[in-house]
Amino acid sequence: MPTTTIPSNATVLSSLLRADFTTQWRNRKSVILILLIPVIILIAWKGLIDKLGGAFVLSNCITIGLNAIGLMGYSNAIARDRDKGIFQRLRVAPLTAWSIMASRLAVQLAMILLVTSAVFIAGYYVDHISLSPAGYALGFAMAFVGGAVYLGLGQAIVGLIKNAETVNAVTRLVYFVFIMVGMFAELGALDKLGEAVKHILSAGMQPQTWNQHSTTALLVTIGYAVLFSGMGIKWFKWSSK
Repeated sequence: MPTTTIPSNATVLSSLLRADFTTQWRNRKSVILILLIPVIILIAWKGLIDKLGGAFVLSNCITIGLNAIGLMGYSNAIARDRDKGIFQRLRVAPLTAWSIMASRLAVQLAMILLVTSAVFIAGYYVDHISLSPAGYALGFAMAFVGGAVYLGLGQAIVGLIKNAETVNAVTRLVYFVFIMVGMFAELGALDKLGEAVKHILSAGMQPQTWNQHSTTALLVTIGYAVLFSGMGIKWFKWSSK
């Protein structure tokens, strides 16, 4: 009598990771676009470095990249795959829900690492912005925390909206609003979420400037990440029908 061998969680997750990273590689044009946007803005803002500081410019550019990853990349990829029935097929396979989403999130964490590294490298070689080793380490750590906010927001949008085309339109609108509000925030408008992310990034790059306000901004950022992620998980449907 034939026996059925159920693969281990590690084997399943490894296979999913290979498949998701392969898919990301095939969509490398969008990856390049996400990388180029913050780097181009960094180069364009070179004149602001002497006035506002290197950490300020780097934190703004990384925040723009994190926006693009969570809103333009992650949410649209999830909506597109759901619309194609990919999640339905994965759900009938011997896979756990957490392994499916963990694989997707691992790809996005790699994107956060890639975008942050690209901004740091461009900042060093093009704009001659140099941070301390602790500044780079904390900068990466804060980028992951900030990225969690926008990934959570993307998850909330794709959980609330089933239609892939509508998700694409809404995320583009939200991305544009975040960029515009972020620009006006420098003129005095209040943007708690964006400002919190930019603040922890900037303070992380300059550990000596970390203060109570920085800790509050970190807690606000984590709070938004938990809120958006919870909403997205609660609302998410594996099928668009």
